[in-house]
Amino acid sequence: MSKKGNTIFFKRPPRILSYAAVCGSKEKEGIIGSYADITLDDDMYGEDTYEKAECKMLSAAISLAVKKSGKREQDIDVLLSGDLLNQIISASFAARDYDFPFLGVYSACSTMSESILLGSALIGGGFADTAVCATGSHFASAERQYRYPLELGCTRPPQSQWTVTGAGGLVLGRADRGIKVVCATMGRVCDYGVTDVNNMGAAMAPAAADTIMRHFKDTDTEPADYDLILTGDLGALGSRIVKDLTWEKGYDISSNHVDCGEIIYKVIESEFQGGSGAGCSATVLNSYILTRMEAGLYKRVLFAATGALLSTVSSGQGESIPCISHAVRLEI
Repeated sequence: MSKKGNTIFFKRPPRILSYAAVCGSKEKEGIIGSYADITLDDDMYGEDTYEKAECKMLSAAISLAVKKSGKREQDIDVLLSGDLLNQIISASFAARDYDFPFLGVYSACSTMSESILLGSALIGGGFADTAVCATGSHFASAERQYRYPLELGCTRPPQSQWTVTGAGGLVLGRADRGIKVVCATMGRVCDYGVTDVNNMGAAMAPAAADTIMRHFKDTDTEPADYDLILTGDLGALGSRIVKDLTWEKGYDISSNHVDCGEIIYKVIESEFQGGSGAGCSATVLNSYILTRMEAGLYKRVLFAATGALLSTVSSGQGESIPCISHAVRLEI
């Protein structure tokens, strides 16, 4: 491996051996419905709490990804996973079902790209041969943790997004074919003073822009070098903001930028600004995007998921929202 700026380059890039996604009843009506491995009719997923359903989705995505890779459970060196709930209980509780080691990571909605970055670094450094990277979220569990109980029926402001009910995971390993992780850019925490917990797009867009532009600088590339520049959870409003922020610095990403939250639901007008949550980029990447890469429709993708590093305590104390974005370059 080598490093330039904030970007790690992998001399022998790890490959994505397999991937899997689970999505909720609302999400399956959109673009990922025909690509996800499991689509739910009931978001309770046969459980008696939303939190248990979220854990079950994540466990299903992990198990499916391992099964599709052709690996046995004992062949997996490490699981890197996290989620949005306090003490990342969905990931740690799901990890109880497996014998392989678990490294819990928290980067809010940027957890998918952070886990791929860390898994690739472990493999690239010779510390692991295989790694599972996974995350997920659930609308109902996130709403009652971060905002208001669903029973209150609170009116949603126009700048709000829906936390995606879904989970996604992939297996990284050494192979001669398949989608490879060429390099990864570590994000910096950015805080532009946004305090509105409903306006995640405006809060996270500066972090996405910062990481994307530093990736261009570190790798000596420009927007035209990528078939797709994919952000994670900005929604329609955040997508417009990140385009403006990068354009002001001389990078025009308007023709090849797509945000997972902007495209995940069927009709954006009835879903406010679209989707967010750790499961947003995880389900879109591990279904629609990677399938299209394998089909040759995208050959080089920059995946930069974004995360808002807030808590109910910090919001209640009037703190602004620090955010982060980690990016990985995928090629086939």
